[in-house]
Amino acid sequence: MAKLTVKDLSKKYGVSSQEIIRELSGQGLDLDKGDKSVIPEDMAELVDAFLDDVYNSEDNHMVNNKRNSSGNGKKGAPKRGSENQKGADRNNNFRKSGSKNSDSAKSVAAGSEITLQTPIVVKNLAEALGRKPNEVITDLIKLGELAGINQAISEELARKVCEKYEITLVIGAAESKNTSRPVKVEEEEVDDPASLVERPPVVTFMGHVDHGKTSLQDAIRHTNVTAKEAGAITQHIGASTVVFNGKGITFIDTPGHAAFSNMRARGANATDIVVLVVSAAEGFKPQTVEAMNHALAAKVPIIVAINKIDLPDADPDKVLLHMQQNGLTSEDWGGSIGTVRVSAKTGAGLPDLLERILMEAEMLELKANPKRKPSGIVLEAQLEQGLGPTASTLVQNGTLKVGDAILCGEHHGKVRMLFNDKGERVKSAGPSTPVKIVGITGVPEAGDQLEFFKSEKEARAAAEERVAEKRGKMLAASSITSAEDIFSKLNKEEQNSLNIIIKSDVKGSGEAIAGSLEQLPSEKIRTEVVYNGVGPISESDIDLAAATGSIVVGFHVRVNPGVNDLAKKRGVEIRLYSIIYELLEDITDALAGKLEPEKREKVIGTARILQIFELSKGPRICGCRVDTGVVKVGAKARVHRNKELIYNGEVASLRHFKDDVREVKAGLECGIRLDNFVDFDEGDEIEIYEIELKKATL
Repeated sequence: MAKLTVKDLSKKYGVSSQEIIRELSGQGLDLDKGDKSVIPEDMAELVDAFLDDVYNSEDNHMVNNKRNSSGNGKKGAPKRGSENQKGADRNNNFRKSGSKNSDSAKSVAAGSEITLQTPIVVKNLAEALGRKPNEVITDLIKLGELAGINQAISEELARKVCEKYEITLVIGAAESKNTSRPVKVEEEEVDDPASLVERPPVVTFMGHVDHGKTSLQDAIRHTNVTAKEAGAITQHIGASTVVFNGKGITFIDTPGHAAFSNMRARGANATDIVVLVVSAAEGFKPQTVEAMNHALAAKVPIIVAINKIDLPDADPDKVLLHMQQNGLTSEDWGGSIGTVRVSAKTGAGLPDLLERILMEAEMLELKANPKRKPSGIVLEAQLEQGLGPTASTLVQNGTLKVGDAILCGEHHGKVRMLFNDKGERVKSAGPSTPVKIVGITGVPEAGDQLEFFKSEKEARAAAEERVAEKRGKMLAASSITSAEDIFSKLNKEEQNSLNIIIKSDVKGSGEAIAGSLEQLPSEKIRTEVVYNGVGPISESDIDLAAATGSIVVGFHVRVNPGVNDLAKKRGVEIRLYSIIYELLEDITDALAGKLEPEKREKVIGTARILQIFELSKGPRICGCRVDTGVVKVGAKARVHRNKELIYNGEVASLRHFKDDVREVKAGLECGIRLDNFVDFDEGDEIEIYEIELKKATL
């Protein structure tokens, strides 16, 4: 699109550049380059509409003619007669060509009443008033609001425009758009009791951080997931299946850290049985009580697994006492809550725990119809290289098959691939089966319902409808105040908040971080999440941060090339994290006025990437030379490319020749694998550092 200049506008409307500048300067535009001044692209339509109203309306046309005729006889007056005559002729022609529309659009008489549904769009308001959209746009500009013809405005602004014409605006109920929406098949289906079969129970492990939830499941599955997680904390909800005594059990692993309370609550609502894991050495902790309350709110049976009975200071009776104090009475003390003593380390009691789960499931009489259309819930969703958007989903009823047309939240698609919890491709998934779906158009929200449609066309129509409804609500909400109101709020001293933009690797993490930030106590300042998205930190994130005065927080994500330079120019701060409690500590410090973290970094070594190794299995490894100091497994690592920070995380493993080693010193070459990062290039610099846990003083 060609740039629009003052000179272009001068030619279009047949007036001098000085007059154009005078009119637009009065509307707040800075045109310091005279007739060569460029109109911002996002305001070109508004400026054109404003000038069209100024120079093409009958009243202003007469004023211009009087001004021109009186000015021609004065000494030094510009000779604009012929110029204005050409403009007048063209303007008259313009009005003639549009006269048909003008005649048909009769103005509503003063004292009348009009009815509009929300969101109120400028074009619809103009039609209801019987006036040209340009007139309404000009009215809005005078009220301090720059709005395009297809933009939604607030009810308050619409009422003010109507008041100018002595017309009463009545806000009517929004029209229902669901008449043409495809009806979900499962809503119509009624299960024949003969079609119902026993399904595996869905079990959620909950409890305090480090009490052994993941370790217990590792022991049950004979796998080792814990070591792969940063800080030994489960970062995302996962699901798996096991078979015990010939019967299946599905496990949903919800993280124990307090920051993931929203995900934990969602896990409870998608589960049949909750296993509340409590350390025999520590007993109930605040997060244990929180997890218990989520399970009680979901009205699901609770089994208390008293873990770590192998420890010397283990005291199972303390756990029973804490249960009693929190309203749970163990069967050992005459109550109804089953308790099982287990050890994830030795494997003691694990068969007893599985037997208890199956016993509870038998009493629940869990059944489903695998022959009906599928339905389920999204446990986690993310973007994956080579696969695109994926959704880890628990099928709750029916059977999901490759080729099914589905809807997850606002995103539709046709199932292209299904993966089970072991990473194997499968053709279908029945009730109580966790499965990863490939083939949806975008990343849904964790907790979105999986819905089945007869065709992809119907699923697409439903998705488009949901997007339109959401967009309408957002447009209406975003226009609740005029431009003047926004600026006045930003200038008030009492506007005391820390604005944050969150970018994370998966939506569940972002939701959990946002929920945790809302709970941070602060009397002087509050946190405001401006945007919460998935993927690397991009230039658009920096633009948004600069416009809203936000800091950008990245969790398990990288920074795109060139973004750091842009952030410096725009004065935007970027912070990268791989462990959530470090993020929360830093934000807590910022809220308390301590803008620097309560930690000190100590650089212990540097390395340079010489070569990239592609492996047949597993992630890429970078071949490096250690230039200074030492590189250690578990140490913090920053990757710089052309002096730009693109990654901040940890050293996952080291190889010296064919041996796995714990550290490599200066002068030696080694292979380095970084946690959750493979986008390195030859020549990248790796800075290795450690955190000195030294408290800062106020």
